Amino acid sequence: MSLLSKLRLITVDVTGTLIAYKGHLGDYYCMAAKSAGMPCPDYNRMHEGFKLAYTEMARQYPCFGFAAKMPNIEWWRTCVKNSFVKAGYDYDEETFEKIFRRIYSAFGSSAPYSAFPDAQPFMRWAREKGLTVGVVSDAEYRYKDVILPALGLNQGSEWDFGVFSGMVGVEKPDPRIYKIALEMAGNVAPEEALHIGDSMRKDYTPARSIGMHALLLDRFKTADAESWRQSGATVLPDLVATQEWLTKNQNGEQEETVAAQVPNRMSEQLKMGA
Repeated sequence: MSLLSKLRLITVDVTGTLIAYKGHLGDYYCMAAKSAGMPCPDYNRMHEGFKLAYTEMARQYPCFGFAAKMPNIEWWRTCVKNSFVKAGYDYDEETFEKIFRRIYSAFGSSAPYSAFPDAQPFMRWAREKGLTVGVVSDAEYRYKDVILPALGLNQGSEWDFGVFSGMVGVEKPDPRIYKIALEMAGNVAPEEALHIGDSMRKDYTPARSIGMHALLLDRFKTADAESWRQSGATVLPDLVATQEWLTKNQNGEQEETVAAQVPNRMSEQLKMGA
């Protein structure tokens, strides 16, 4: 019996699994600065500044300010402002607002993203098989309302529901985000659900810790993929291979065996934020 015949639900990560970024962060920050009559910021400094600012904002106001009831645009305004400051650029208020509006608009559109060509066919195939398809992502509402639909991934034709951290106040790797997905799918049992992602820490480990099946995609041939395999995870190159694996896989034997061996280690990793 194939694993597919046992499933009622498939949940899918977004970035790195369904869609990818196009170009570099610096491209969009450069275009925004030039639109306000300012020179292009240094790409490397901008990238490092953004990483620092985003990490600080995510720590201080997790889930895009959900608990603090911070408007999404204010969360990003502060993050972008701090990104420039940490990169060594401190604009006057009027200039910064022009730059920020351009950046906020760009990243709230499909412009910086592209959908992998196998994303739409896989999701439609799963729904045609009678499965519920959910999206689980550390993202804010614009992914649901604007970005995914603009990329041809629509609620109702490609996916049935979405669990977005900025809308539910829980983010990966907290296993609760996967429990929310099970509830939204109609209280599906964990053993009847499969999660597909691209991160051992954020996708595979927390999903398996609550009893879901899980697998990882290695679209970019990451160096971590070998350690994922050694840990017992099923690792596939793309969603085409995933569809074939689901159809042929007998009982999910490999991931079932490994999961039975390491539940305590998974729980410890989650507590430590590993």
